[in-house]
Amino acid sequence: MKKALLVQGGWDGHDPVGVSMLFKEILETEGFSVQIHDSLNPFADPVLLSGVDLIVPIWTMGKIEEQSCRNVLAAVEGGAGIAGCHGGMCDAFRDTTEWQFMTGGQWVAHPGNDGVEYRVRIKRGSSPITEGIADFDVRTEQYYLHVDPAVDVLATTRFPVADGPHAANGEVDMPVVWTKRWGRGKVFYNSLGHQAGVFGAPEARELMRRGFLWAART
Repeated sequence: MKKALLVQGGWDGHDPVGVSMLFKEILETEGFSVQIHDSLNPFADPVLLSGVDLIVPIWTMGKIEEQSCRNVLAAVEGGAGIAGCHGGMCDAFRDTTEWQFMTGGQWVAHPGNDGVEYRVRIKRGSSPITEGIADFDVRTEQYYLHVDPAVDVLATTRFPVADGPHAANGEVDMPVVWTKRWGRGKVFYNSLGHQAGVFGAPEARELMRRGFLWAART
């Protein structure tokens, strides 16, 4: 049985408990044994990390100890997968650039805040993760991220929707879902997930399910 480690906490506005419960349900349905921790203590334990197949951070903002970050990076480099969503993975530990290097991006803005209606555009033929999934609409935060050019982009969204000074640059396609590699490990990210309810959209939930399975150690 594959093992998944979920670490929940940080800013409560991102519903870490609700998101972790949803992800636990998805993973257990797929046959994973799931551990959930309410602190970053597991990241300080390299032996624990080396024994899991998938790490799911659900921790917005906050700080991570340098050694704990190194432990996670080493576990992924050694073959553990890491997968997450929204601010729980790519707005965690804002002052830790090594974390951002591994995950492939960092949130910088969400023009219009919550409740923006926008389309998620699937990049056709980009990955088995997206096979058979059509473009879909959501009403939530639309993340503007600084993104690693090495990532494999699986879905995008068009900016601008909400007005702001960024609109002076014209239209851009911002990655929503991506994958990348870190040593022998695989990284999956989905910028949806401001609240657990966003995954009521079947396409959003399916992307997470497939992303977990793709990223997990093989």
